[in-house]
Amino acid sequence: MQRFYDFLRGHPTGVDSFWAVLLFGLSLLWVVQDNEGVGTRLAAIPLVLLLSLSVALRRRAPEKVLLLVLGLGLAQLALDVRPNPADFAMLVIIYTVAAQGGPRWASRLALTGGLLATPAAQARWRDDPTESVLGQVFVTIVICVPFVLAWVLGDSVRTRRAYLDQLEERATRLEKEREAQAKVAVAAERARIARELHDVVAHNVSVMVVQADGAAYVLDAAPDQAKQALETISSTGRQALAEMRRLLGVLRTGDAKEGGEYVPQPDVGQIEELIENVRGAGLTVDFRIEGTPRPLPSGVELTAYRIVQEALTNSRKHGGPDVGASVRLVYFDDGLGLLVEDDGRGAAHELYVDGGADGRGHGLIGMRERVGMVGGTLDAGPRPGGGFRISALLPLKPAH
Repeated sequence: MQRFYDFLRGHPTGVDSFWAVLLFGLSLLWVVQDNEGVGTRLAAIPLVLLLSLSVALRRRAPEKVLLLVLGLGLAQLALDVRPNPADFAMLVIIYTVAAQGGPRWASRLALTGGLLATPAAQARWRDDPTESVLGQVFVTIVICVPFVLAWVLGDSVRTRRAYLDQLEERATRLEKEREAQAKVAVAAERARIARELHDVVAHNVSVMVVQADGAAYVLDAAPDQAKQALETISSTGRQALAEMRRLLGVLRTGDAKEGGEYVPQPDVGQIEELIENVRGAGLTVDFRIEGTPRPLPSGVELTAYRIVQEALTNSRKHGGPDVGASVRLVYFDDGLGLLVEDDGRGAAHELYVDGGADGRGHGLIGMRERVGMVGGTLDAGPRPGGGFRISALLPLKPAH
């Protein structure tokens, strides 16, 4: 059935032609049964044909068809062809012109012609000359109603179409703007990650250089120290390679040449200091560590710190007054778990679905970028019972 409807919508002229043929057939039956003279019947045939043809062509050239129908109406008055089924085409054309959204003069002309058609017909073909003036006025008003309704319905359709087109255009424009904002946010976040993690790789390379120089210096005098230095170089090099693999997708060209003084990157050990600062700003935070703390890869430590920092920032921003938060760090054998929750009013759906796909959830976009870079997983959304929660699992093994 849907295919049939789609076919009809795809062939509007064919559908109109079908109704035009049907209208022409009914009108011919009227002509045959009409009791008027032969001359009137012969005059009625071309009028009926042209009125039916106007229905078939109404969507191709509505303004021209309107002028044609007006001319046919005047010819019908002049040739004394009484109202017949073909006159239904006038209602169809009035509706079409009002609904098409063409020139306003055409719509006004259609309404005016429809209002004048009934009084003109009443004056030309008065069936009961003894009828009172009040009765004639009443009949005229009643017969005018279909013409007015046809115009009002068409104008309403035109207004609705214009409104829907405007909404569609606005939605398309907003969608493009959201996509552009999201791309800008992702690009900016990647550049920021590249600048932050640049120091991690630079630090590893510096350690390797220092250890290599030391090993060369004590190679003959203290072979054990040289061996230990080489082992340090090996492990540091592997860690640096792992970081480089994670960064290949986000590093910006030429970022290494950016000026400015390098500073140590934050790590898991500084999360407690971060939480104290947040508490000083008025946010109640419960902080717990489970498992045995131990050194982690630099990228994992930085990612964990930034996730906690962004999550607490979001709690202050979106949680509302008197919001409380909790932070849990869980050391597993093969990973680090993070759970940050608050009991506030949470965040809007658009800020966390797909990482803030509407371009406003930049912080969550950054979190997903960071977690994905170290091969971890992140889940963000409403917390059962109210509030918001962010949970992440960061693997300790390099993500290949």
